[in-house]
Amino acid sequence: MLLRQMEYLVALAHEQHFGRAALACHVTQPALSAGIRKLESELRVQIVQRGQRFAGFTAEGAEVLEWAQRMIAEQEQLHSTLSSMRGGLTGVLRIGAIPTALTAASLVTTPLHLRHPLVRFSLESMSSREIATRLNDFDIDIGMTYVDGDPLGRVRVVPLYRERYLFLTPADGEFGARESISWADAARAPLCLLTPVMQNRRILDGHFAEAGAQVEPVVETDTVSAIYSHLESMRLSSVIPHAWLHSFDIPPGARLLTMPQPRRSFHVGLVLAGKDPKSILARTLVDTVGELDIAGELDRGLARRLKPDF
Repeated sequence: MLLRQMEYLVALAHEQHFGRAALACHVTQPALSAGIRKLESELRVQIVQRGQRFAGFTAEGAEVLEWAQRMIAEQEQLHSTLSSMRGGLTGVLRIGAIPTALTAASLVTTPLHLRHPLVRFSLESMSSREIATRLNDFDIDIGMTYVDGDPLGRVRVVPLYRERYLFLTPADGEFGARESISWADAARAPLCLLTPVMQNRRILDGHFAEAGAQVEPVVETDTVSAIYSHLESMRLSSVIPHAWLHSFDIPPGARLLTMPQPRRSFHVGLVLAGKDPKSILARTLVDTVGELDIAGELDRGLARRLKPDF
């Protein structure tokens, strides 16, 4: 049984297409198909459901796939361990983060880079559900998401900070002269918010409902950067987590107002796969973060931005 055949299987599971899987493995499609057939022969089970196109895995194939994912992850960990023993941690740390947490990602990646400059980073935006799935499939090493929201399955959780909410509004607008605003009043403003499919928006909708309010935003988007661009160009307002200020600050012509904190707040944190093998890069990131005060850094940044106004 060759590890290369296991790589074919994992690529097929990821691409869901023989041709694309072959391209990802840098082989011809006949070579990939032959490798999988050879693996079936060696294991004496049918792995792939037969058809003109890829139609999924058999029950036995799903079991083989899980072992293949684990074997490849073990190989990657072996390379990382040996590299570390040779004099420096190397490799690519694959991080999946929800869009609202991406704004604070540099607070965890930068300290690791300073300690281990040979480590590279792959940072992808994805939903909390996708993070849980891809952790389980060893497609990413660590996730950055809400750790007390949507179910994440069997994962290890490392809380980083508790979200606080603020109101960004035009300084010369209806609410610009205020120092704070209620959730009910915020709901009356022309708003730009994330789309309802995103967890942050679902959290905000719950907080508005708790205040007896409902919102119909002028603009809904799936990126934080688009929210900021519309605040300025269309003179809209938005409810934002305080972590966004770490990357985006306060837009020109806007004012930052405090809001009553809801009865329930949500933690953003790191999540690691609950099963072995554990990524040495992910473990090192967790160890590094354990020596930092991420929540305090974000709170101090917020205090600096509020001080000029109030």
